[in-house]
Amino acid sequence: MVKHYDETKSGYVHSTYTGGMVDGPGIRFVVFLAGCTMRCKYCHNPDTWSRRSGTITTVGEIVKEIIKYKSYFRFTGGGVTISGGEPLNQYEFVIELLKACRDHGFHVALDTSGYATLDVAEQVLPHVDLLLLDIKNINPEVFENVTGVKIDKTLGVLNTSKRLNVKTWIRFVLVPGLTDNMDDIKKMAEFLHPFENIEKVEVLPFHKSGEHKWKSVNIPYELTDTQPPAPEKVKEVQEILNRP
Repeated sequence: MVKHYDETKSGYVHSTYTGGMVDGPGIRFVVFLAGCTMRCKYCHNPDTWSRRSGTITTVGEIVKEIIKYKSYFRFTGGGVTISGGEPLNQYEFVIELLKACRDHGFHVALDTSGYATLDVAEQVLPHVDLLLLDIKNINPEVFENVTGVKIDKTLGVLNTSKRLNVKTWIRFVLVPGLTDNMDDIKKMAEFLHPFENIEKVEVLPFHKSGEHKWKSVNIPYELTDTQPPAPEKVKEVQEILNRP
């Protein structure tokens, strides 16, 4: 097979997971890259924020592992999801990994918070089958409070996905007292409605399963007293954000 990618291209890989069921359709091989500029208050992977948390790995080495699971992809309609950290922080490596997966016929999803320039988005998105875009909040002030950065880049990636007609799933984490303002949620629904490339919006209830990781990397965790949202609240928000 003629390779249309650079198998020697290397990047910082934090870890991989071979049984992903919530990172796109079917069973997924998930590649978690190291390094993230955002500092989301509810992040369940703060151990991936530093690139030093990762191991330098080549595209060829990852593909060699992925190939072992191709039968699972075929029978479940699954594939490969590149996540993080923030994968677009290593966009050149991500491009080669995406190209490699496509060369081998694997469905590829990119799970990102969209913290990238328009130039980067335009280089990466043509190689993506499914964009999983995390939008923390549509209110710029709340977004910055949650993430520590401004919303502009995330919206730029979203607009680029529309222009390139990239199939997109929006992800929104519902955090009581932080992202659950109903006026903001309704504004988000109105904002997203014109984007015909968005197939659905996934409302992810806040959980505390990653709290121990904050302690392991000696970072104060602000949401210790925050509890997961009630199931009926999650359902209500889900219905608003997916309303035709």
